[in-house]
Amino acid sequence: MSAENDTQRIPRAHLIHSDDEAIAIAHEIATYLQTGASERDQTGIVPPEVVDTFSNSGLWGITVPRRWGGAEVSAATLAKVIAIISAADPSLGQIPQNHYCLLEDIRLQGNDDQQQFFFGLALQGYRFANALSETGGKTVQDIQTRLTHTPEGLRINGRKGYCTGSLYAHWLGVLALDEEGLSQLAFVPRNTPGLTVINDWQCIGQRNTSSGTVLAENLAVEAFHLIPSWKSYATPTLAGPFAQLTTAAIDAGIARAALNDTVQFVTTFARPWIDAGVEQAGDDPLTIYQIGALDSRLAAADALLEKAGEVLDLYKHDLSEETVALASIAVARAKIFTTEAALDAASRLFELGGTRSTHPRYNFDRHWRNGRVHTLHDPVRWKYHLLGNWVLNGKRPPRHDWN
Repeated sequence: MSAENDTQRIPRAHLIHSDDEAIAIAHEIATYLQTGASERDQTGIVPPEVVDTFSNSGLWGITVPRRWGGAEVSAATLAKVIAIISAADPSLGQIPQNHYCLLEDIRLQGNDDQQQFFFGLALQGYRFANALSETGGKTVQDIQTRLTHTPEGLRINGRKGYCTGSLYAHWLGVLALDEEGLSQLAFVPRNTPGLTVINDWQCIGQRNTSSGTVLAENLAVEAFHLIPSWKSYATPTLAGPFAQLTTAAIDAGIARAALNDTVQFVTTFARPWIDAGVEQAGDDPLTIYQIGALDSRLAAADALLEKAGEVLDLYKHDLSEETVALASIAVARAKIFTTEAALDAASRLFELGGTRSTHPRYNFDRHWRNGRVHTLHDPVRWKYHLLGNWVLNGKRPPRHDWN
């Protein structure tokens, strides 16, 4: 598993001012992260300075509203940034995903004092991670963690799983149900007594996301650090589509990484099939066909991802059941294409690269492993159902808590 980052270091993040600057810096950081990405996947070791360089780039603060000093980049730009980073290292591309979602929760439901405080931390470079999901219930909405009033103050008790980025975080957002059964998001400094981060994430892909277990044992919480996240789903908001957009962006990055490695390997090492009658694999007509097919599908995925971001941007301040449904539909379309592009590109790499592309030295299987694991976050078969129900029956997509 990933080496624990030294969260005692004081972050000193660059302040990004515009969408264009965010995209330019994303390309710079992607170049930095791509070096060593395969080795990190194989060893499970992420040096602290790698994560620090990533978050100190300022990219983790780009969604902070302009009112609080941030760039407030568009959702379309955020998706592009995530895809760029994920094409270099999708594990590291995933670790700020829930950071962005937590900042969105604060934007939606935090009061002015809370926004000023937490957005200020984000702009300085502090990293937030989630402790939302649980592994023991019948569905992802079966939450057992509880927030209670005690003579000593507010306390949380529960066990969380899939806590992406928890080892790298300065703060964790812990989801718990209060005494009325309403979901509350408690922000807790990582070194708080009663909060334990367990480095037990084991999976075939996305190995360095630090998505392990978090224990809350009589964990003290300040009232100021509570965000009433239940309100984001009691009324129409874009919290769900926003989270799904960031997920789709990671899958788009995985697809791009696989296609890039396919092209590089085919033009450098692969051999043409004997029936092609050509000297180089790059001139094999069926290989050319498959590369063209992959490129067109990924271009469609990228276009739908950008379109989904634009729909979120359009309705960000025009919230209703109808506009939130339209946003969910746009994101669902993107999610279908990014999922299938990631899995297809990662598999075609071996078909077009040939037997030698399977040698462990290349570690190309990481693309398929990463795509297969990450696309499980939100089953694409239900996206087809969602779209079909909308087109055939005019049924709006359901709004789920804790997407």
